[in-house]
Amino acid sequence: MRRRIDPGRWGLWAFLLLSALFFALPLWAMVVTSLKDMDQIRSSSPLAWPDAPTLQAWQAAWSEACAGVECGGVRSGFWNSVAIALPSTLLPIGVGALNGYALSYWQPRGAGWLFGALLLGGFLPVQVMIYPLVKTLAAAGLFGTLPAIVLVHLVFSMPVMTLLFRNHFLSLPRELFLAARVDGAGFWRVFVQLMLPMSLPIMVVAGIIQVTGVWNDYLLGLVFAGPDWQPMTVQLNNIVNTSTGERRYDLNMAATLLTSLVPLLVYFGSGRWFVRGIAAGAVK
Repeated sequence: MRRRIDPGRWGLWAFLLLSALFFALPLWAMVVTSLKDMDQIRSSSPLAWPDAPTLQAWQAAWSEACAGVECGGVRSGFWNSVAIALPSTLLPIGVGALNGYALSYWQPRGAGWLFGALLLGGFLPVQVMIYPLVKTLAAAGLFGTLPAIVLVHLVFSMPVMTLLFRNHFLSLPRELFLAARVDGAGFWRVFVQLMLPMSLPIMVVAGIIQVTGVWNDYLLGLVFAGPDWQPMTVQLNNIVNTSTGERRYDLNMAATLLTSLVPLLVYFGSGRWFVRGIAAGAVK
């Protein structure tokens, strides 16, 4: 029997193909531009593969690119971003898991109001909170330091982290919690020995969300990190928008790709866990 052509399926595939091209073409243009020298960039199409590919722009972007009077590339910004991202990922996951566990199983008095206030804070624009946080951290002597930017990321991540873990814990069978309580397990023992081992998928989801958010952040890093802890995104902006010398498009594209490599590697390395974590508890 001859299979009938389904116009809807063909339309869906056409839409997906066009969507993929829409997102892939700019990335392709960035990659090929970063592999060209300036003469090839001026004489060829932005999408054309270079005649003689070179990694010179990547090397210069990493260690030689100038942002004003400083010519150290994005290398120092990379290590600053690592120093910011690690505690700004681990601390929110730990505190968010603890908050979600307490709000889902122990439910102290006023837990519903506390959870509602926490979620309400997540809807406030970041820009509204910048000035009060600047004044508070300056009064505490922390402004412009590594603990300051980590604390800011921790505060702004709490609504999402708490919501993720609370919903995850509520999807687990409550009988497990009750059985542990009957066996005499207390607050911390149930949390460490029972809840956390069953939370690996949602922890990966939270980690991906937090790593990409912190690594791609520009505004908070610019305001709170100070000159000694400027993240990679701030240094990238300084390099791309520098007004001295020749406009090096190959170097700018290479620096942009270097800045985006970590979130891409994190996502592709743990993508299956991301999907599993998002789907966990979906039926319930």
